[in-house]
Amino acid sequence: MTHPTAPVPERLFDDEREQRWRARFTATRMSRPSWARDAPDRAVYSSNVSGTTEVHAWDRATDTHRQVTDRRSGTHMATLPPDGGLIWWFDDTDGDEFGHWVTEPYGGRGPDDEPALAVPGVEDGYPAGLDIGRRLTAIGTSTDDGTSIWLHRRDSDAPAELIYRHLEDAGIGALSEDETLLAISISEHGDSRHPDVRVLRISEDGVQTLVEKSDGPGKGLSPLAFSPVPGDQRMLLLHERHGREELLLWDVEADTETELTLDLPGEITADFYPTTAGGPDALLVWHTHAARTRLHRYELSTGALTELKVAPGCVGSADVRPDGTVEYSCSSAATPSEIRALHPDGTDRRLLVPPGEPAPGSVPVEDLWVEGPGGRVHALLASPSGEGPFPTVFSLHGGPHAADEDRFSAMRAAWVDAGFAVVEVNYRGSTGYGSTWRDAIEGRPGLTELEDVAAVYDAVVGSGLADPARTVVEGWSWGGYLALLAAGTQPGRWAAALAGVPVADYLAAFEDEMEQLRAFDRALFGGTPEQVPETYRAGSPLTYVDAVRAPVLVLAGENDPRCPIRQIDNYLHALRRRGNLPYEVARFDAGHGSLVVEETIRHVATEIDFARRTLERITEPIHHGTSSRN
Repeated sequence: MTHPTAPVPERLFDDEREQRWRARFTATRMSRPSWARDAPDRAVYSSNVSGTTEVHAWDRATDTHRQVTDRRSGTHMATLPPDGGLIWWFDDTDGDEFGHWVTEPYGGRGPDDEPALAVPGVEDGYPAGLDIGRRLTAIGTSTDDGTSIWLHRRDSDAPAELIYRHLEDAGIGALSEDETLLAISISEHGDSRHPDVRVLRISEDGVQTLVEKSDGPGKGLSPLAFSPVPGDQRMLLLHERHGREELLLWDVEADTETELTLDLPGEITADFYPTTAGGPDALLVWHTHAARTRLHRYELSTGALTELKVAPGCVGSADVRPDGTVEYSCSSAATPSEIRALHPDGTDRRLLVPPGEPAPGSVPVEDLWVEGPGGRVHALLASPSGEGPFPTVFSLHGGPHAADEDRFSAMRAAWVDAGFAVVEVNYRGSTGYGSTWRDAIEGRPGLTELEDVAAVYDAVVGSGLADPARTVVEGWSWGGYLALLAAGTQPGRWAAALAGVPVADYLAAFEDEMEQLRAFDRALFGGTPEQVPETYRAGSPLTYVDAVRAPVLVLAGENDPRCPIRQIDNYLHALRRRGNLPYEVARFDAGHGSLVVEETIRHVATEIDFARRTLERITEPIHHGTSSRN
């Protein structure tokens, strides 16, 4: 059965705006480089400089860069062992995320050489964690048979040893500095969203369980890192005993713990500062509050907390060099991302300047707080110049356990250039607002988030910013799922629905998706589709397909393991059978999104063009509020 294919416009704007929006995507971007622990001059990062996101190496001693991978669908997962002798990268097939780790020499391989299998004996699967030590490597894999964790002794030619296997989701947590302890995250109790921690003791005689920690139902523990001091078996974890994610320092051998209480609103995570001779014992702390992330230093000996004077903006990734320099990425809605270095003397500078012209900036976002049915909802607003009401796109983030932040987004900027106001809603289920907010969607996913979207919609329309006859709901992944669900459960609100790589038929999605997501869904919905069929039916966009009034655009990856193609086809077939609703589809040969710049540009152009064409056909106002659901 064929479906109408969405056209890709050759251009969207006049020359100046056309160049500007495309330049935001084609400008060279790079991730913050990560380095080898014992050879910190050797680093790897990902970059789109070739037109596709690939792995690159940076020899800091000679300041030379080289592209490591060159694959049709791109590569973005890479790391270095402590000695920096090899580059490890994850080898999947056309973005399907299923594969294995391979290695090649840091200096490059010969023209006829192929990457080597990193660890013999490890089955192919979806990644479930990796920690490379000086003597040991721990690798996690996930398949339809559950999670397996493998241990490889790097000085041995023997294949990896299977040390853990369970049908429920699990993953690598952290390997201790002396490599005698391995922490793994487990969910044998059946709730992968609130995992427990098990610590395994590793010796020449084998691997045994040392201790396990659980905070009980609905309260997860996430291992972050062991102390970098040899012989210090303290581990840093995240806990949520008091309604939000906070820090816990656990002495594993003594089985004693200390909750680290930081007087900061919002949520935090952290890692250890590297310990130098005579240096203080400290943590690098990421603090996220109201869609902004900043960095702090926390002294473990005194409890002193100091905000680091990094550049303005929202901090992304960060790490501390052996000399105490904090290297980090930061951006804002108005300013593209930079890679910077904050030195111990307080000097802050650009660490790397990507080649070529920088990405053009955009407009800042404004904060909006709205009273919703579950509490105050936080949203971010970006508007074009002029007076409203504007055509408005409600761009819903994926996850669902993620959040929109005051970071640079080329997609948001393109919508603003097209004359749309953009509204980003951190609905219940989003992170950064406490455990209760994040977990409020349990047992009723989809519909709960859309109640918050509706509250923000009413506030934005009521303020005069948004034109109620020209509101578009859009998103990718979980955001795409919410867009389709909104089209069917809130048909009176939306003039168009744009869904990238969505869940569209939840029952079929559960059958076909990767096991890690099946475990997530069992925890989120309260069981399998056989156990709680009505919950899945109520949360599936396919259930409401006959109520959809707005034209629908679906963008789908052929090799997507997260939102597989069959369940999307089921939804499209149902739209086709209706025969009276305009819809279009754009399929692409990749997985859960694309790492190819031109493909991403096509996606954005297709979305904006579809929205424009749809809104141009509107002659009567949308009759807000006629749906029986919010």
